[in-house]
Amino acid sequence: MLVVMQKNASEEKINAVINAVEKRGYTARPIPGGERVSIGILHNKGSVDADHFLGFDGVKEVIPVTKPYKLVSREFKQENTCIGIGDAVFGNGSLPVIAGPCAVESENQILSIANSVKAAGAKLLRGGAFKPRTSPYSFQGLGKKGLELLAKARKETGLPIVTEAMDVETFDLVEEYADVIQIGARNMQNFSLLRRAGKSVKPVILKRGMSALLQEWLMAAEYIMEEGNNRVILCERGVRTFVKHSRNTLDLSVVSAVKKESHLPIIVDPSHAAGVREQVICLSYACAALGADGVMIEVHNHPEEAMSDGAQSLYPEQFKAVMEKMKAIHAIVGK
Repeated sequence: MLVVMQKNASEEKINAVINAVEKRGYTARPIPGGERVSIGILHNKGSVDADHFLGFDGVKEVIPVTKPYKLVSREFKQENTCIGIGDAVFGNGSLPVIAGPCAVESENQILSIANSVKAAGAKLLRGGAFKPRTSPYSFQGLGKKGLELLAKARKETGLPIVTEAMDVETFDLVEEYADVIQIGARNMQNFSLLRRAGKSVKPVILKRGMSALLQEWLMAAEYIMEEGNNRVILCERGVRTFVKHSRNTLDLSVVSAVKKESHLPIIVDPSHAAGVREQVICLSYACAALGADGVMIEVHNHPEEAMSDGAQSLYPEQFKAVMEKMKAIHAIVGK
């Protein structure tokens, strides 16, 4: 249930409704909007008496919410959620780009890449310190040392950093260093990790699971928001299909589907979807034309020597060219 307040509703009137919701044993979640405040009613075990809340001074209307995911739903909030991070805003019609290597490998590597992607126009720097790998024998990341190197790159370039938290045990450490915390595809339904992310004050990028339905993905975001963190960015990164010409299949149709169902911003990661450098370039152009709220692209100064995902990483000069064309495409399509 959603209680929509009138435009001129005072804080006293809003608090009166919140208190009434909580007295009935429900959870009240105020949702500031562009012109008015709405109050979401959560954790009700049965139907809610709408007439009871319609009688309060300052209430405009009471709307039932039919979706199982409530806080992420357009029914709860019609306006797009805009999330500002550094110089970037996700959700306002712009196309901020997150770029960097799959994994932090050394100081020279991350500083070189950070400076090159910034010069090309990237707004945030990505890089893994803890790496979930299919094989236990593959490079697992530098851990805390990797986080320290990301912090050094941020200090040198001014770029906010995005890095993944793999589990609850290391979340505090990642949270200490990161500007944005990523939850990877393999952890999309790691519910204890989602709840911990919901207690964080940092923005969270939630990647879609490799075989996840849209509804499952949005319910995973609901776990984060239900704990109080409203700064969630969804990320499409490809789903597993029967094809062999790419690592995964990038589901570009899900961008418009998400925008219809949810107010949360959605970005696209063509690198992990394709797994092939040439495809990443083409798919990046498609993202610019599609209306995505951002793009995440892997870049490496020496992809042939990369410890992970070198085949899908763009060379810095390729990334610069891609950025220029993406900007032109986005300008033509418009906001």
